[in-house]
Amino acid sequence: MDVHKNYSYAAVVDELGEIKEEVRIENTKESLEQFASKYKGAKAVIEATNNYRFIYDILENYMNVKLAHPYKTRAIAEARIKNDKLDAKMLAHLLRANLIAESYVPPKEVRELRDLTRTRKALIEDRNRLKNRVHAILSRNGIIDYPNPFTKKGREYLEDLDLPEIDREILNSYLSIIDGINEEIKKIDRIIVEKAKQNDDAILLTTIPGISYYSALLIKAEIGDINRFPNKFKLISYAGLCPSIKQSGNKEIRGHITKQGSRMLRWILIQCANVAIRHDEYFRNFYLRIKRRRGHNIAIVATARKMLVCIYYMLKRKEVYNPR
Repeated sequence: MDVHKNYSYAAVVDELGEIKEEVRIENTKESLEQFASKYKGAKAVIEATNNYRFIYDILENYMNVKLAHPYKTRAIAEARIKNDKLDAKMLAHLLRANLIAESYVPPKEVRELRDLTRTRKALIEDRNRLKNRVHAILSRNGIIDYPNPFTKKGREYLEDLDLPEIDREILNSYLSIIDGINEEIKKIDRIIVEKAKQNDDAILLTTIPGISYYSALLIKAEIGDINRFPNKFKLISYAGLCPSIKQSGNKEIRGHITKQGSRMLRWILIQCANVAIRHDEYFRNFYLRIKRRRGHNIAIVATARKMLVCIYYMLKRKEVYNPR
C-alpha cells in the first residue's frame, strides 16, 4: 500500500507476481477494515510515513504487516517515473521477493512514551524560538546590556522599559505565550517523572551521572526492548553514532558518524554526555583524552557513544552504573 494523507493505493499480487487488484482506499477506519478483511491472512507492506500508525494498527488486526524503511527502499525512491500505482506495485513485488528493509514498530506503550518525550522537546524548541524573538525586539531598540529577561528580575526590567507601542504589544504577546508553554512543560514533566519512576530500566539509567528522569525515559522509549539488538554495535548503528566507512580494494577510509538512525536518541545522548563530563570522572577522563587529539566535537560524540555502550550492558544485565 502506497500511503498518503487522505488515501492509500493498494496493489494486490499473488505468489507469481500477477496483479489481482489495484484499488484506491480512503484512510478511514471503515474503508481500511473492509479492504483488510477481504484479504485476511495475507502479507502487507506500507512505508513509514507520518500517519502510518493509524493504518498499521487497523491492518495488523487482519494481516501480517511489515513497515518498510523509507530510506532503504531505494527501488521506489530512485525510480524515474513515480505515481501511486507504480509505487504500490513495486512495494508488492519487493514484499513477494522478501526484499523489504523493515522499520521497527514499537509496542503501543513505547509509542506513547515516545509521543510524551518528543512533545516535551517540541515545546522546548517552540519556547526557544519565542525567546529569540524577545531578544530580537530588545536588539532592534538598541538595548544590548540587560538581565536575563526570563527571570523575575528580568521581567521587572522589561516592564519598566520605554518601548514603541507596537513593540510593547508584541513583546507582551511573546511573554504571555512563553508563560503558557512553561506551564505545559511543567505538566508534562510531572507525567514524565511519574512514568520514569514506574519503569525499572529508566530507574537504572538515572544512576548514570548526567541522565535525568526525562533523558532516561526518552532513551528507553527510543531504544525499546534492548534484546532486539544482538550486540552493542547494532545499537550504536541504530543511534547513527558509528563512523561512515568507504572502502575500495584494500583501502578503507573512516569518516564522520553516519547520522542514520534515531535522531532523538543521538541528540539526547550528546546532551547527557555534555553533562556527564562535568560530573563523572570516568566520562571526563575519556573525553579529555580524545579532546587533546581531535577537539571537542569529536570527543563529545565519542563520549556519547561510550555512554550508549554503558547503557547497552546496563540494560542487558540489569545493573546500575558502575564504571569500575
